[in-house]
Amino acid sequence: MDKVDKKEELENLKEKLENTKEEIKEKKEKKEKHKSKELEEIEKLKLENSLKDEKLLRVQAEFMNFKRRKEEDISNMLKYANEDILKAMLPIVDNFERAINLDDNDLSDEVSKFLSGFKMIYSDIINIFNNNEVKVIEAEGLEFDPTRHQAVLVEHDVTKPANVVLEVLQKGYMYKDKVIRPAMVKVNGE
Repeated sequence: MDKVDKKEELENLKEKLENTKEEIKEKKEKKEKHKSKELEEIEKLKLENSLKDEKLLRVQAEFMNFKRRKEEDISNMLKYANEDILKAMLPIVDNFERAINLDDNDLSDEVSKFLSGFKMIYSDIINIFNNNEVKVIEAEGLEFDPTRHQAVLVEHDVTKPANVVLEVLQKGYMYKDKVIRPAMVKVNGE
């Protein structure tokens, strides 16, 4: 081989070497870009995963709150299951009390016998109330409580302190720890 051929071959080899270096550099850059994209994808998936975990925790908490509220509702429903029946009986009790408060001396024997029957029925109803935790709301002589009393009249009595119940016009009742009918009262004003 002559010198020109060797020089040419050397030039070709240099060019090939440069091309190979370029290819290696491009492959390296592609690899780094690909690696960078993979890392971005991993970060994106991590973020999505943490958001889904957070959403799952929220849904679980909401479900637990829903379950607790449902249990409380069912418990209250069972606790106050007889409330409507007992409320419906209150006017009947009022009527029996009015009949019983009639004066026995002014009545004939026949009406007195009816009245004693009313007293027995009234006694049975009061026993039902007691067995179901229905209690009369105490009011007369006590301080007016708007959560238990309904003021329908105001009167001024200087012998008694202000804001005290002077008279109960209609009895109020509590069912367990709940007011089912407030007492209608006359209150001492200032």
